[in-house]
Amino acid sequence: MTWEVLSMIGTIAFAISGAIIAMEEEYDILGVYILGIVTAFGGGAIRNLLIGVPVAALWEQGMFFQVALLSITAVFLFPHNLLKHWKRWGNIFDAMGLAAFAIQGALYAVEMNHPLSAVIVAAVLTGSGGGIIRDLLAGRKPLVLRAEIYAAWAILAGFAVGLGITSEPWQLYILFVVTTALRILSYLYKWRLPFKSIHAAPSS
Repeated sequence: MTWEVLSMIGTIAFAISGAIIAMEEEYDILGVYILGIVTAFGGGAIRNLLIGVPVAALWEQGMFFQVALLSITAVFLFPHNLLKHWKRWGNIFDAMGLAAFAIQGALYAVEMNHPLSAVIVAAVLTGSGGGIIRDLLAGRKPLVLRAEIYAAWAILAGFAVGLGITSEPWQLYILFVVTTALRILSYLYKWRLPFKSIHAAPSS
């Protein structure tokens, strides 16, 4: 039940973020719904394809689809009211969604006896795949690959689950809290991974 609640929070957060970006790009109502749904479930669909879980398993999450559709509808009908709260709490919900989905994806791969590499890939795709697809469909550079540390926390969660460090339920809850906190801290303090630009410096 706890994981269902966490997954629900992640689904709502990702669906809202997709809908908001679609409205920022001035998509029509169909585009808003498509981008919201893809953001919420795209990562899980790709994960299922790669680790061998039937894609049809997504359609068994009827309640999650209904909640995602309701969230997108609320954003479309009351954008200004929700946007004010989203700017305040959105990153916290997004961090919780990242942590919950990354751990969920890693557990899927572990249950299917996949190697550590597959567990990590499943964690990353489930936690951040939807956001990558969202940004690509919106014509933006994927935020999770260039801004604050994001996908790296999903990798960390995948390592912890894949190596068996967090096998008990209470350990998974601690991993969820730690992953969420690290994502929030990386956003607040603008932590970034090392990067190097190959653009030539302007000559004086």
